[in-house]
Amino acid sequence: MRLRHPGGAPLHLSYCTNVHAAEDLDGIIAQLDTYAVPIRARLGTDVLGLGLWLAAPVAAALAAGPALRGRLRRELSVRGLEVVTLNGFPYRSFQDPVVKHAVYQPDWTTGERLTYTLDLARVLADLLPDDAARGSVSTLPIAWRDPWDAGMAERAARRLDELAAGLAAVESVTGRAVRVGFEPEPGCLVETTGQAVALLAGLDGDRLGVCLDLAHLACAWESPAEALNVLHRAGLPIVKVQLSAALETADPDAVREYAEPRFLHQTRNPVGGAADDLDEAAERRLPGPWRVHYHVPLHVAPAPPLVTTTPVLREALAELVGGPQPLCDHFDVETYTWSVLPAALRPQSPDQLAAGIADELDFARTELRRLGVNT
Repeated sequence: MRLRHPGGAPLHLSYCTNVHAAEDLDGIIAQLDTYAVPIRARLGTDVLGLGLWLAAPVAAALAAGPALRGRLRRELSVRGLEVVTLNGFPYRSFQDPVVKHAVYQPDWTTGERLTYTLDLARVLADLLPDDAARGSVSTLPIAWRDPWDAGMAERAARRLDELAAGLAAVESVTGRAVRVGFEPEPGCLVETTGQAVALLAGLDGDRLGVCLDLAHLACAWESPAEALNVLHRAGLPIVKVQLSAALETADPDAVREYAEPRFLHQTRNPVGGAADDLDEAAERRLPGPWRVHYHVPLHVAPAPPLVTTTPVLREALAELVGGPQPLCDHFDVETYTWSVLPAALRPQSPDQLAAGIADELDFARTELRRLGVNT
């Protein structure tokens, strides 16, 4: 959706399509009709923004095929859809029965990750609306934290230099700027904003920055104001914001029904206690309160005593758009866990999923309106 900050700057609000399983171009186009078009109708908006997820094989085909990119742009346009941001974190197979640690491979020590990300940048340069200032691609925070050694660090540093050079080449050829944001996540080499500064400050700030996921920020028990100040002082731009909420509970037993086999649900407490998944946290009897990396629908309150970290989301939005100029212009609702929610909360049909995503976008739009954003 097209929005406008009180200071006049354009903002973009979208939803991330990594919630859908399609990994080929025909399947992606089919999901536009199944989900995106009904969502746009429910919201009553002329244009709906998508945070498109393209698995590596289709990204490669699109990057190599101008006719395919033209087809995708036309299919988006005739449906009243637009794309200014891509999710480049999952490489492929993100809705497989078991994902867990596989989502962090290939990492930024590899040529495969570099190639995939530059493919996405080439595709996005052709998909961008003519009046969009720039595009954004989110990516993983370098690598999972273990194993990691000096040799891996050296290889990753070379890849990031090659990434900046590749993005500059894309802009030179297409005239369109695309930035890449590294997304701090629990358990990864970059989990906190402090770690983002330590590993990413000093890179090409015109093309590389941070993708700030608000569920991840909450799981790190970071204050939004302090985190944004840390990034600002380091000169690290916020390339993209993922609007997401995590689970929170003072009673660890209350969250057991959310344990499931597909995704990792890293669990943290405010005094530094950490587990890499819900089952591990329960087995180790990690002291509460817990915040759990489980992207839950923004607009739905879970059954007590569970709550969500939407207060952190609201605090962060106030910092991001509450000043005279916004600190970011791309906002993407990223709830990819609809299909693994407890049975009572899980959509039972495509229509129900489309309705839930529309309600999330409406929630986000309402929160931005409260901050003076014109929608």
